[in-house]
Amino acid sequence: MKRSTLLAVLLVPILVVAVIVSSTRFSPNQLPTAAAQQSAPYELVEVASGFHRPLYVTHAGDGSGRLFVVEQGGKIWVLENGAKVENPFLNVSEAISQEALSTNYTERGLLGLAFHPNYAENGIFFINYTDRNGHSVVARYTVAEDDPNRADSRSATQLLFVQQPYANHNGGHMAFGPDGYLYVSLGDGGSAGDPLNNGQNPQTLLGTLLRLDVDVEEGYGIPEDNPFANSDAGLAEIWAWGLRNVWRFSFDCETGDLYHADVGQGNWEEINFEPADSPGGLNYGWNAYEGTHAYSGNPPASDVVMPVVEYDHSTGACSVTGGYVYRGTELADLQGQYLYGDWCTGTIWTASQDEGGNWQAQVSLESGRQISSFGEDEAGELYLVDYAGSILRFSPPQ
Repeated sequence: MKRSTLLAVLLVPILVVAVIVSSTRFSPNQLPTAAAQQSAPYELVEVASGFHRPLYVTHAGDGSGRLFVVEQGGKIWVLENGAKVENPFLNVSEAISQEALSTNYTERGLLGLAFHPNYAENGIFFINYTDRNGHSVVARYTVAEDDPNRADSRSATQLLFVQQPYANHNGGHMAFGPDGYLYVSLGDGGSAGDPLNNGQNPQTLLGTLLRLDVDVEEGYGIPEDNPFANSDAGLAEIWAWGLRNVWRFSFDCETGDLYHADVGQGNWEEINFEPADSPGGLNYGWNAYEGTHAYSGNPPASDVVMPVVEYDHSTGACSVTGGYVYRGTELADLQGQYLYGDWCTGTIWTASQDEGGNWQAQVSLESGRQISSFGEDEAGELYLVDYAGSILRFSPPQ
């Protein structure tokens, strides 16, 4: 996970103020506040429960309609026709940080899952976890030849290893972009305030979003158009930097635009937007800035891209959870809206650009849930993961 080690896990369904900016670059003017929506154009319907610390739900893109639920303790479960398959798809509990198996708060464990775009043909998928020493690992697996609901545990191959200096801010999310490359989030290394100054250092993988070519025989390759692929200004794997701890990012499946939610230090949570035609290499400002606000007093190493949406902690919010742009068919009023939420309050917001290019945000629902993630199925319908153990579907109101 991605919370501050000082985080008190309290669910307080209080309205949280969100603010928006009209430009994605440099310092904004006074920001307007977002309005609360009177009634959400959906309701959350529980589709499965009984999970232990679930962190993510996704699909394999193989036409099966199955959902895959990631538990922090190292298990991945299959939901098939709405029912939980008896045995886990994969169990790596012996390989991960053992504190993730306890009942104590931790940001370590099994954190991410991504299926190869050609999974239906090659059966390849990837997981992101912290190992028994607390370091980040991305590993490649394949599905078992004789059972589509079981991974071949013997197929594990380490793809990426990144040493973590502290126990928190491990990032952990992964997703394939429309370009076929694997994007991986890594936090700034942890502690508080970025004491190692990783955020403003593109010579480290910490505090970044990576872009990797995994269609190579061994390890990973560097896409030729990565921003630092032919430059010594930053590490070749890096796509974006100046990030504190991105907790869930996603691509709009219609436009290819990238959204990433970066968890704040103590006052501000932010949503960043990167258009599909971005060349990458953008600096999102941490720790010179927290949101749009000066933080460390250290000048940034390059032009900073400011968030398009931010909200503060004044009424109980604590940690942003990024979601998706809705592209399903069941909820017409959500079409084209980006949804995101807060871990402590359970507030869900929607955000979008108006015709003038200005961003508008509004509170959509006070869910009362501990939002560890959002998810998307093959049809583009959305789900919410409640850390207390449930998977809920965004459904038409009854």
